[in-house]
Amino acid sequence: MSVLMVNDWVDFSEMKGLLEITDGNLASHSNALEKVGYIEVKKEFVGKKPKTSYRVTQSGRQAFTDHLDALEKLLGR
Repeated sequence: MSVLMVNDWVDFSEMKGLLEITDGNLASHSNALEKVGYIEVKKEFVGKKPKTSYRVTQSGRQAFTDHLDALEKLLGR
């Protein structure tokens, strides 16, 4: 989520590289985030190659901000 908070759209390959995770791991996490409405997934073809990209939704942005606020409270900040 932090990657998506500071970028408009991030494609699958870039996200996978930044997070250093497997294809399956990224797919399962992105599916879970999409189901709860925290991210939007765009699938398209660039030439003959499929391209999947992600961006945070307003709901996801709010949930992430709330999560950071809760962590700061736990740390006493």
